[in-house]
Amino acid sequence: MRLAFLKRWLVGPPMPLAQARHERLGKSVALAVFASDPLSSVAYATEEILLVLILAGSAALSYSLPIAFGIAALLAVVVVSYRQTVAAYPQGGGAYLVAKNNLGLFPALTAASALLTDYVLTVAVSVAAGIAAVTSAVPALVPYRVTLCVLAIVGVALGNLRGVRESGRLFAAPTYFFVVSVLGMVGYGLVAAAFGLLPEAPYEPHPPGLEGLGLFLLLRAYAAGCTALTGVEAVSNGVPALRPPEGRNGQIVMTWLGVISITMFLGITYLAYDFGVIPGGDETVLSKIARRVFGAGMLYYCVQAATMLILLLAANTSYAGFPTLSSILARDRFMPRQFANQGDRLVFSNGILILSGFAILLIVVFGGDTHALLPLYAIGVFISFTLSQSGMVRHWLRLREKGWRWRMWVNGVGALVTGVVLLTLAGTKFAEGAWIVVVVIPLLVVIFIVIHRHYGEVALELSLERLEGPPPMQHTVLILVGDVHRGVVRAVQYAKTLAQGAALRAVFVETDPARTRRIEERWAQWGLGVPLVILTSPYRSLLRPFLEYLDQLQKGGGDHMVTVVLPEFIPRRWWQHLLHNQTALLIKGALLFRSNTVVVDVPYLLKG
Repeated sequence: MRLAFLKRWLVGPPMPLAQARHERLGKSVALAVFASDPLSSVAYATEEILLVLILAGSAALSYSLPIAFGIAALLAVVVVSYRQTVAAYPQGGGAYLVAKNNLGLFPALTAASALLTDYVLTVAVSVAAGIAAVTSAVPALVPYRVTLCVLAIVGVALGNLRGVRESGRLFAAPTYFFVVSVLGMVGYGLVAAAFGLLPEAPYEPHPPGLEGLGLFLLLRAYAAGCTALTGVEAVSNGVPALRPPEGRNGQIVMTWLGVISITMFLGITYLAYDFGVIPGGDETVLSKIARRVFGAGMLYYCVQAATMLILLLAANTSYAGFPTLSSILARDRFMPRQFANQGDRLVFSNGILILSGFAILLIVVFGGDTHALLPLYAIGVFISFTLSQSGMVRHWLRLREKGWRWRMWVNGVGALVTGVVLLTLAGTKFAEGAWIVVVVIPLLVVIFIVIHRHYGEVALELSLERLEGPPPMQHTVLILVGDVHRGVVRAVQYAKTLAQGAALRAVFVETDPARTRRIEERWAQWGLGVPLVILTSPYRSLLRPFLEYLDQLQKGGGDHMVTVVLPEFIPRRWWQHLLHNQTALLIKGALLFRSNTVVVDVPYLLKG
């Protein structure tokens, strides 16, 4: 009862299934739910570019602008491509469903495993970056960043367990607070820089270059900045959560996402270039820009607070995508069926809990360090980008609907550029930790196939096809007794009702001959006429003689069903269980995988 009350208090009362349609999201709330990750990526994407370029010295930072324009162009191509995916597949599923329908099973499972991996990394990276924004403003909290990250993940998970619409309302305000704060900072920074209204810049020592500025370093910087594209596919995965018309509303949300993300990303990168910001230290690049624009006043702390909130809640994009994709895979029998079940609040609770658990594990293993997690990031999402856009090319070639040629070219360009970026990411980040993702994705594909094969074998064995009339069945009911008391008498009464037309007997395993005479005397008085079989056990083993006796009963073939009735008294308090032998639990475990054997537990609840 206490656990049930705690659950109701944390996630709210159950919702009827009829309310599912009322839980759909409008466009403005959907932007906050599905787009918080790509919108928030601008908070650290510029910094990742600068951290690579600074290896060649401060002069190399000027290349951040052309790199940022290249990434912005790539983001625009991906957004336009995914607008077509949303319109063609309003039932959701994103890259998995597109690849499944157009490219085949293995590309679909590869896309699904890549997306699931990236969703987990999105939660870990976003939360770690959000806590980094806090520690930039309050350096004294740096030693507690792992604890703060874990608490943040728990908070976001609880918000999502309360339901789609409720979590959308919860996360909408911080998302728009961040957008207004960053656009306000960029707008004021550009105007103030043009008219000389900014406070004097603090001195930042320029580190010497450690590497020559070659093509490989530029590719590394471009690959690092491509984290700005993560989360774009979440809209296509979560289209069913939008209000009708789902496809059209998904396209609008996708367009808003692209315009806002590109504007903020280019604005932050330009200000970092114009102000000569040097990355590194315990302060983020965004914090340095905000401090340069607003000084150390209230507006600076507003930007930091907004950044912290959006980065913490950017994980919500994964909480919208991971459970939905998991449920689709479960319905297709590639993941455990539990992932297809909606919880009390009409959300896929199991997916939310598993996502949170793996994200917390990553946070703990990598110490909550954003830069340690980022090399693992973005590869999975670009695999899904490439497969999704390639699938859409096949989709238009197959259907040849009106306007299919230009649509095919749009998705073809998207597949080409995301494929090139994927190869760049794999080449530049492989040694930095991306090899982990490259190993995990094929491993997940193998797991999906094994699960699917298991479900297929189960369905085949349970099928009624070619089943002739069921053969006659023998039935024996055995009452396993260790003593004679009220609980045993009640179990005997139950067994007699169960054994109509079946053989019924009680079984006592003799481990102490001194007790046998007393058991026989009591059984003669309280056994209700049921015969008692005594099995000797010279080595004081309870299970071995009983299992041998079962083997003897069932040696005739597979049509002899044995029901084992276990009398068990249950103490009222949990600690009292420790004072008694858990013999019934041991027997149930031993008989669990035995064919043609049914175990019936008859509890007797003690009052004291």
